Amino acid sequence: MTNDLTDNLFTLIKSLSSSEKRQFSLYVGRIGVNTDSKFLNLFKVMAKQSQYNEKLILEHTNISKQQLSNVKAHLYKQILVSLRLNPAHQSIPIQIREQLDFALILYRKGLYNQSLKLLDKVKSIALYNEEKNVAYEILEWEKIIESQYITRSIQNRAESLIKQTKQLSRLNVLASRLSNLSLQLYGILLKMGYARTEEETTAIRENFQKNMPKYNFKEMGFREKLLLYKAFLWYSFLTQNFLSSYRYSLKWIDLFNENPHMVSLHPVSYLKGNHYLLESLFFLNHVEIFEKVLLDLEVTVKDSKIPDDDNNAALSFLYIYSNKLNLRFMKGDFWGGELLVEKIQKRIHKYEDRLDGHHIMVFYYKIASLYFGNGENKKCIEFLKKIINNTSLKMREDLMCFSRILNLVAHYEAGLDYHLERLIRSTYKFLIRMNDMHEVQKEMIKFLRKLPDVSPLNIKEEFRKLHTTLKQYENHPYERRAFLYLDILSWLESKIENRPVAEVIKEKIAMRPR
Repeated sequence: MTNDLTDNLFTLIKSLSSSEKRQFSLYVGRIGVNTDSKFLNLFKVMAKQSQYNEKLILEHTNISKQQLSNVKAHLYKQILVSLRLNPAHQSIPIQIREQLDFALILYRKGLYNQSLKLLDKVKSIALYNEEKNVAYEILEWEKIIESQYITRSIQNRAESLIKQTKQLSRLNVLASRLSNLSLQLYGILLKMGYARTEEETTAIRENFQKNMPKYNFKEMGFREKLLLYKAFLWYSFLTQNFLSSYRYSLKWIDLFNENPHMVSLHPVSYLKGNHYLLESLFFLNHVEIFEKVLLDLEVTVKDSKIPDDDNNAALSFLYIYSNKLNLRFMKGDFWGGELLVEKIQKRIHKYEDRLDGHHIMVFYYKIASLYFGNGENKKCIEFLKKIINNTSLKMREDLMCFSRILNLVAHYEAGLDYHLERLIRSTYKFLIRMNDMHEVQKEMIKFLRKLPDVSPLNIKEEFRKLHTTLKQYENHPYERRAFLYLDILSWLESKIENRPVAEVIKEKIAMRPR
């Protein structure tokens, strides 16, 4: 067995809950001969290990080194079979697949009529639950059986099956094209972030229009509408049209509200929809609505309609705590965030094998921003280093760039001027390499580079000059991107007025129209 497969087996065993381990023991023990089998002994030894240790396995089992690979493969398969039989994992898609398997067994036994009845029943379940790919597969089997066993119970049976097949085929092709477009846009968003230039926006718009398939909205079901809303949502985020992203995230959630039985079937999409609704509200600065949606989400994740599994638990943590940090930024509430940061770090450790590195780095950037807003610049630098030193991670280019900009500012604020010149040079080179040298970044680097030579008597005047220069970019369609990540203007105002940056931000929030 390869190292990857060994790691997969060990990770699978460590992911099992106590009840799943008991279920596996009962499943294996149903046949007496298994109670002292090699794969069960391997399971018992590996379950006790905190790290995979092949030497201990060979010492505590009667498995030879030559047998070990095959025993591991058998154990991996048996665990998956046991999990499939566990009531906690008996989801609708699995039940549909099981009934389809039963129908095919009846067909191979020559019991055509029984097989057709079961196929028709499970097809209805599949269509109700928007499992249209498997519904299409069921239709193909119905046609195969009908070609061998001509029923007399339904008139025009062949025409009915052909019509259903054509309709499902159209919808499946539409869904495939929409999911391709959605995934492509999401990939661009994860790699690049928001469009940085008019050229990038034009390229994204042309690509979107070119790949958006023609559709009849009245014919579309839940699945097709959800994929359509996702595509428009990613497009809206990429082009920084946050009002549009709010509308489509709301359509996304409303779709689930209109089809409540789909929440338990697609909890990940439901949780994601709520997260992107919150992200849209964050960029639109609708504090009160944001707070209400976040509270509702915290209640929802505890509802029985959201399956209680490791994947949903990890996503619930990601979306709730990411937005708890965003709420603090919206309110200018930077003080006293240690308890929140401690909770986040503990849960990152708990779920790190289920969270991708990108999302963990986004957490670190937000935590760094929280500490920066509270004037704890050394703690801010500590978390930014986790991002900057992570050379193996391919995360959003814009976040990587602004991590370095914030790092420069935090070093200046912390009085670590002896590092500043070296950091400025490395940041400048990085921004050039990333093709992210926009006017805001250029002005910030120019300002920080000459700052050590500025007389203390003239320092405020330099802050005023930079503020005046940057203020003109606040509403620029592409330069404003910088202010989405770092409230540079509020920081400059705090330096000019000798006030904490948190106080300046809170004052601005209080002055916003409600």
